[in-house]
Amino acid sequence: MIQTMYPIQKLSRSEFVPIRHLRYHVRQWGTPSPDTTPLVMVHGWMDVAASFQFVIDALQQDHWVIAPDWRGFGLTETPHTDHFFFPDYLADLDQLLTHYVGSRPVHLLGHSMGGHVATMYAGIRPERIQTLINLEGFGMPATRPTQAPGRLAKWMDQLQALQQGEIDLKPYPSLEAVAQRLIKTNPRLGSDKAHWLAQHWARANDQGEWRILGHAAHKVVNAQLFKTDETQAIYQRITAPTLCVVASTDSMSQWWQDSYTLAEFMERIAVVPNLTHAVIEDAGHMLHHDQPEQLAQWIEHFISKNEYLKNPNKKN
Repeated sequence: MIQTMYPIQKLSRSEFVPIRHLRYHVRQWGTPSPDTTPLVMVHGWMDVAASFQFVIDALQQDHWVIAPDWRGFGLTETPHTDHFFFPDYLADLDQLLTHYVGSRPVHLLGHSMGGHVATMYAGIRPERIQTLINLEGFGMPATRPTQAPGRLAKWMDQLQALQQGEIDLKPYPSLEAVAQRLIKTNPRLGSDKAHWLAQHWARANDQGEWRILGHAAHKVVNAQLFKTDETQAIYQRITAPTLCVVASTDSMSQWWQDSYTLAEFMERIAVVPNLTHAVIEDAGHMLHHDQPEQLAQWIEHFISKNEYLKNPNKKN
């Protein structure tokens, strides 16, 4: 049976750039220009830059979009490591922006893990962000210092399990199986989009198995506890107008039950000085797949409104 493939509307350009001793894969859409503020999109855990294709197709204007595959995901080179360190994402993003725009500010959008990275970066380098859009970038549950010994022990145990092959990413027998896995995770995802995404989310190896384009070390727990006081101290330094977007379906209750709730996240992010909230209806965590048109409207309205407020005499 021949599956219908999602027909993309806007082609991306794929390139590799040197970022912190890694060969970073970056997709771009639109026309680069020194007079244009780019929209930088950073994806979430176990995802790839191509994941933004549907929302980019739904954008009504011609935006210059820059979207990297994070280290150890997609086509970006994986460092020789058995674990991933959160600040590396911040440093990678910092050098990526320097590579493409120098010191010019950008519109920064991040989803899930990428949303948390983007929001933290906006507080660490506030001068580099013109507008910030956080798509369900919740961060992690609060922790207590007494959890540190157990967390470090778990981290070391998982490093050994990874080395012994006990932690791995499941292979799939076919591209069809990869597409069905994506649909199982997100039942709102149409078959055409699932089959298009599958070819970017996984690759066939020499044995004919389809392997997810992600390093198994991403499954190793973070050795460092998540510190909400530090997170909020960084959030408070954000100067960019910030759009916080969540889906109408509460994904946090599925992941964390009572250990971390949407209400807790809203309390955390409330310290961001210039904050706007939006809800995408009939959507789950992968809201850029579920309702790309709704999301695109919010993105363009938010960017254009704040560009006008910054420069009301500028002609479109």
